[in-house]
Amino acid sequence: MFVIATFENSIYIELAITALEQQGISKELILAAPLDKRKELRGLFDTIHKSDGFSLFDGPSILGTCLMLLGAIYGYVLEWGPILWGIIGAVSGLLLGFLLKMLILRKNKRGSSKITSEIVLMVRCEDHKWEQVEKLLWDHFALGLTKI
Repeated sequence: MFVIATFENSIYIELAITALEQQGISKELILAAPLDKRKELRGLFDTIHKSDGFSLFDGPSILGTCLMLLGAIYGYVLEWGPILWGIIGAVSGLLLGFLLKMLILRKNKRGSSKITSEIVLMVRCEDHKWEQVEKLLWDHFALGLTKI
């Protein structure tokens, strides 16, 4: 049976490997492989073939709709009328929402998360050692764990 776990790049991966060796699992049955990180930032715009679930236009469309509605309502008492004030509200809401979304994206560095799996640890063990290995890896702060 194979046990596959992911870890952050920290001292805990070394401690987990040492603890596995102390449990009687030889070095030849343990494989630790580091993952390469993405070098370029994620794209801002989704295509029809690729979508990452992060929408760039949801906030601007909501803000544009709200300001368009307010412009049309208050346009009855303003000089240019409700149609022009509705258009002005929609355009200004879209631009303001787009700028706010871009500022939020720039601050968050376009989807980079704080906890990432950087090392994959594969252990080949017997079926009767599965619970021992599972507990040991969870105790050493594994991010994810599976058995095959």
